[in-house]
Amino acid sequence: MTSYATKLIEITERHADTIAQQWYNNVRMNPRTPSYHKMPEEEAKKQAMYFFTNFRKLFFSDNPFEEAQTLFSRYAEARHKERISLPEVVYALTLMRRHMWLFSTSQAVFITAVEHHHAAESQSRTILMFDYAIYIIVQKYEELVKKEVEEKLKSLKVKTPLTFWGSDRK
Repeated sequence: MTSYATKLIEITERHADTIAQQWYNNVRMNPRTPSYHKMPEEEAKKQAMYFFTNFRKLFFSDNPFEEAQTLFSRYAEARHKERISLPEVVYALTLMRRHMWLFSTSQAVFITAVEHHHAAESQSRTILMFDYAIYIIVQKYEELVKKEVEEKLKSLKVKTPLTFWGSDRK
């Protein structure tokens, strides 16, 4: 699987600008991502480039969840600060994965049945990396929103402890 994963990663890295452009063209017009419709192109494409340029490190990490925790906590903080809604962030990330795979399959990299099998294994690992990313982003958004609400309540001098979405975890 490693050589096929390496092919996917190399294609992604070598063509990151092209893939990011295709992703941007999609999110810019997609009704599920309205925050991206008026976002400057270079600003939006930096989001995809962030993932594509860190994909190798994440894919081959001995502890990909911890690596994803670092990468996607920062990513979530940046998107939250930009006031992009959580559903849009998750959908935009899903589109990144989709465009990465669409591009690699359009390059006819995986030709034989064995290569297709190894590509499917690579795809499973890629999906796992994106699943980690989505989980971490949702978790970070929850933390940021909770902090925001607590600060607003504090400024209103409300003394009721906040239970967020049925959770009392810190």
